[in-house]
Amino acid sequence: MKYIEEKLKCYYKDEIVNEILNGMTSKRYTTFRINSLLSNKEEVLKALNNKCLEVKEVAFYDMAYILCGGNEEDLTALDIYSEGKIYLQSLSSMLPPIVLDPKESHAILDMAAAPGGKTTEIAALTNNKAQITACELNKIRSERLKYNVSRQGATSVLVMNTDSRNLDDFFRFDEVLLDAPCSGSGTRSNDEESLKGLTDVLVNKSINAQKTMLKKAFKILKRNGTLVYSTCSIFKCENEDVINSALPKGKYQIIPIEVNDINLETLPSTIDGVLTVKPNEYYEGFFIAKIKKIGD
Repeated sequence: MKYIEEKLKCYYKDEIVNEILNGMTSKRYTTFRINSLLSNKEEVLKALNNKCLEVKEVAFYDMAYILCGGNEEDLTALDIYSEGKIYLQSLSSMLPPIVLDPKESHAILDMAAAPGGKTTEIAALTNNKAQITACELNKIRSERLKYNVSRQGATSVLVMNTDSRNLDDFFRFDEVLLDAPCSGSGTRSNDEESLKGLTDVLVNKSINAQKTMLKKAFKILKRNGTLVYSTCSIFKCENEDVINSALPKGKYQIIPIEVNDINLETLPSTIDGVLTVKPNEYYEGFFIAKIKKIGD
């Protein structure tokens, strides 16, 4: 039995495991969002129409689109792509900033920001009027983050090449996004090459990082502030178990997440109000929790 199947059976019934594995096999649609900092729907849809590229809207975000025909290369060949007016991003990856609901004038932290899709989405959602700090430990990934921030005109973002766990406890943020490093179990294909390296060693290493980062996120979050914890894993040991282990009991509140999209399918959770996205032809497997800090 494959490692992923064995692991999934620890958390889900056999019928659901089979649905997950089938969803991982599905060819996923190419999706993107319009960068409202540099463009608008009219310009982008006109450019797509000129190339006979058909798209359809996404229910949860009016700047997100699904490419109905064609592929990623058709979009990357367009001027609107090279000019940063559109950004290729999975629908699941677009969800955490939407759930965070960032506000203009707020201090916002993206703790593990590269390559910058969620960071620049936050900048767009706040019209470049928030103070966004984006941290990335890896030097090469940090440079990629800076490039994407610049290309998309996200002037409200300060990029820091640092481990966000080492930020001074003096800092306080109104909103924190922790899209934590993980095993990637929700984004892999159900084939030998894609599943290579998915082991207990990787999972346990991820869990250790997730716990320390989540504790830090909670510590530097303002009282009554909002924290979104997300991973591209569908293993509960990286998701619900991390929240239950890392956060102080009675000091936080789970804010229920509601996403209305006919193409979004969910998995059962052990925490009410969180969102576990089941992989299918539209969405990657993903976990998102929205947390309010009610005590220090």
